[in-house]
Amino acid sequence: MALFQMELPQSCDTFVALPPLTKHGVIFGKNSDRPKGEVQEVVYFPASQCSNVIKCTYIEVEYSGPRKAVILSKPSWMWGAEMGANECGVVIGNEAVWTNNTNGENDPSVKRLLGMDLVRLGLEQSSSATEALEIITNLLEKYGQGGPCAEEDSGLSYHNSFLIADSSTAWILETSGKQWVAEQISSGCRNISNGLSITTKFDRHSKDLFDYAKAQGFWNGEDEFNFSEVFGGEKVPGSDRYIEGQKLLKKYTETNDFKEVDMFNILRDRQSGICRPCDSPFPTQGSQVSVLSSTRPSVHWFTATPDPSISVYKPFIFTPNAIISKHTICPEERKNSPHTLYTLHERTAEKGDEQVQKLLRNMEENCVKELNDVIENIGDNLAEMDELMKDCVETEVKFYR
Repeated sequence: MALFQMELPQSCDTFVALPPLTKHGVIFGKNSDRPKGEVQEVVYFPASQCSNVIKCTYIEVEYSGPRKAVILSKPSWMWGAEMGANECGVVIGNEAVWTNNTNGENDPSVKRLLGMDLVRLGLEQSSSATEALEIITNLLEKYGQGGPCAEEDSGLSYHNSFLIADSSTAWILETSGKQWVAEQISSGCRNISNGLSITTKFDRHSKDLFDYAKAQGFWNGEDEFNFSEVFGGEKVPGSDRYIEGQKLLKKYTETNDFKEVDMFNILRDRQSGICRPCDSPFPTQGSQVSVLSSTRPSVHWFTATPDPSISVYKPFIFTPNAIISKHTICPEERKNSPHTLYTLHERTAEKGDEQVQKLLRNMEENCVKELNDVIENIGDNLAEMDELMKDCVETEVKFYR
């Protein structure tokens, strides 16, 4: 079991809180920790039609039909996304996991679908969290997962876990090659980190899971089936950041009035290791918080810059004519080059300009308050929200300059 003795990168944490711990639907949050120097952009794609195939990072997948409008936080070099949301109020984030199921069609080093590709495919095609789960697992079983997950490190490859949510429910999906299990979360809170967390309780699974585990010698067929133990070597999941994430969720949900600002605080927590600074080998390159509601517009907050503890969250609401700022998008002809907001944020971080950061944090606090007041009574006409994120990003750019 040399796999579990390796020094593996620690990256990403994803959280969800549901009623009765919240008063306005489901709140999702994720930090995307990626290799140092890799730029993460925030991009928006309107709804469209696909008539044949979709070209993902390494392979093509067959698809014909409508593609939902999506907003994504993604490494600039790849097709897929670390996290994002669609116009139907579905959000997805993924995590790297390392398992013992690495031979043949389950070899994570072979170029197939990246976990990030599956995030984007699930968002582009789904109308609910449950439908996204079904889309991702069908694609996983058909095409498999794998391929280098960093542009500058061909040896970084892994299997994936996912947190999928909408305004009424959430799913934890954990995979090992083409095998998978899924746990539905209908209330309370849950988090995932860089390890398998589903043990003996799950609601769905790949059709040949138990036979496969026995045939590979991972499970004797007699003991209670524990997915984390069978494929990950841990009977009781317990990585440090996973446990710290549980503690933070418990702390901030005690009042049963968990809000987006509470998720901001969790994702900004450096002491737990959940927020990683810019000089870390795997810094937090982007962060997302989404408030998913069935009674008022869902709001999706993105930093589009590294280290949320010195970044600000900017809101986005899906509207028929939504646009975002060019300042969070890398130049098409130079995808390795940082976008404007990334560059300006980096300069300010290097200077340690606390005055600018304080002004921006005040801007964020005011934005949260004002937006909550507006959407409480906004009705069906969302036209005034078309340029919401664009305006916030361009205000931030002016502060930096």
